[in-house]
Amino acid sequence: MNAETIRVTKLFTFDMAHALYGYDGACKNIHGHTYHLYVTIKGRAIQNADNPKNGMVLDFSDLKSTIKELIISKFDHALVLNEDSPHRELHGLKEQFERLIFLPFQPSCENLLLHFKNLIYPHYKGENELVYIKLMETPTSYAEWFQSDN
Repeated sequence: MNAETIRVTKLFTFDMAHALYGYDGACKNIHGHTYHLYVTIKGRAIQNADNPKNGMVLDFSDLKSTIKELIISKFDHALVLNEDSPHRELHGLKEQFERLIFLPFQPSCENLLLHFKNLIYPHYKGENELVYIKLMETPTSYAEWFQSDN
């Protein structure tokens, strides 16, 4: 069988809270979402009967391990805030939250998507490459990154 280019996608779900510092709407308050992160890798299926991964572009369990290590283990059930916000000064905040992350940017869906892309990209830029990610913040709102646009 001829090895054609295939895209494989895995969906990851995690819960996270954030606040948008300086925002002019309700999202300036700390609130949470159940995020859905779609990660798409492009490659050619292995065509070697002696390889235990024969017929696969990549093993979904390997992708799961990578994304869990890079993103899920850090961001799931975390409170994510802009490091420039005055939240840093709230008394006892660090003591009350086990997973408190201050990022050097506004933790909007778009910025989080790019941050996650930057974490993942170095792991998938060879034979199998990251070509698409989508971060759904709500059932009707999401941001997407396509390698082909960049």
